[in-house]
Amino acid sequence: MAALTLLSLVQNNRNKELQTGLKKGYSVISQALDMYQADTGERIKDDGSLANQELGKNLKKYLKVIKDCGYAYSGEGEDAKGCIPNDSTSREEGVASYKTYNGRTSMKSQLFDDSQFILNDGMIILTENIGEDNPLYISVDVNGYKKRPNRLGQDLFMFQIDENGKLLPMGVKNTDYYDENDSYCSKNSSSNVNGAGCTYKALTEDDFFKNLPK
Repeated sequence: MAALTLLSLVQNNRNKELQTGLKKGYSVISQALDMYQADTGERIKDDGSLANQELGKNLKKYLKVIKDCGYAYSGEGEDAKGCIPNDSTSREEGVASYKTYNGRTSMKSQLFDDSQFILNDGMIILTENIGEDNPLYISVDVNGYKKRPNRLGQDLFMFQIDENGKLLPMGVKNTDYYDENDSYCSKNSSSNVNGAGCTYKALTEDDFFKNLPK
């Protein structure tokens, strides 16, 4: 009984840390976008104006970066670079493969590979920006890429910049991974993007972190 109680306390503490980390990550990203606007007089928008990987380049100077992991894409015959490579073969020693929300499958890591920055508090910021006709995503691993659970929707959370320059938590209506049946934040789905739509729920539902799938 004592062991179960201790395990429960450890789990609760970890979940509270993840919740606090998400709120902090949201704030860090929002502030970086605001500082960019203050400097340039322009808001970063999903209007087709950003060249490949330009989103990360624009944000970097407004983040407290201790390591630029670069572009995590793997070309033909070439291992992926970056802190979180976008394939299953190039893993830094000690870094677990990222899984989906319920842990059933590896996540679609190509959504996080265009730029990756480790911040001074250990968080990692990841962007997706591959050209005019594609969306702008900014994601954050709130407790660092070497700390578990390394699951989309548990410690890795996605945001989307809309055409007006608003930073939206993924899973809210009008984001790419919104679904009224919560198929992108499901305890049952085997999709490789399951968890992408959890960010809004994690920010707005009091019990979200108490009910994470094991």
